[in-house]
Amino acid sequence: MKKPIFSIWFVFLLSGMTSLFWYNDWKYRLPTPVPKNYITVANNSYLILPDLLNTKDTRPVFLHFFNPDCPCSRFNIKHFKTLVHKYERSARFVIVVMNNSQYNERQIQDEFGIKIPVSFDTSLAALCGVYSTPQAVVLNPDHQLYYRGNYNKSRYCTDQKTNYAEQALNALLAHNNNIFFNSYALQAYGCQLPQCTK
Repeated sequence: MKKPIFSIWFVFLLSGMTSLFWYNDWKYRLPTPVPKNYITVANNSYLILPDLLNTKDTRPVFLHFFNPDCPCSRFNIKHFKTLVHKYERSARFVIVVMNNSQYNERQIQDEFGIKIPVSFDTSLAALCGVYSTPQAVVLNPDHQLYYRGNYNKSRYCTDQKTNYAEQALNALLAHNNNIFFNSYALQAYGCQLPQCTK
């Protein structure tokens, strides 16, 4: 009598876990709703950056919009670290934290395991046209918007063919201004600002 009850309970529990995973995966694949007051920032727009970013460094700038409370942002940490290690000599990387109430620079750097600048200036999101996390913004050396979009079509950034942020950075470094991206690259997917928790 105990075996059938256990089997039914086990199947029910497994079905529940599978359903929850499927629901979260399905929800992740839906685009983030565009906010009502959203103002589009066009490519090639010149952006006036705050002091932390407005240096004489002539490398492109890669802004990583991140929230430690966003599951999608946490899925992306490993991939972002790979990009930093691969391109740190060619581009300047900055983590832009969209939840500045609980964290300091050291905590964020420890979370990533890399020592790069961290900004808590949430106004950068509107400046760059970002309304979800994680998002990548690539600026050319003149601080013009070259790319704003997703890292990858896959939640865990494992699809090599859709490494959109890396493709954008490579194209900029190669001085290619004719790169084309599909809607998965350019439409926001992830946790909606300002809360960035779902």
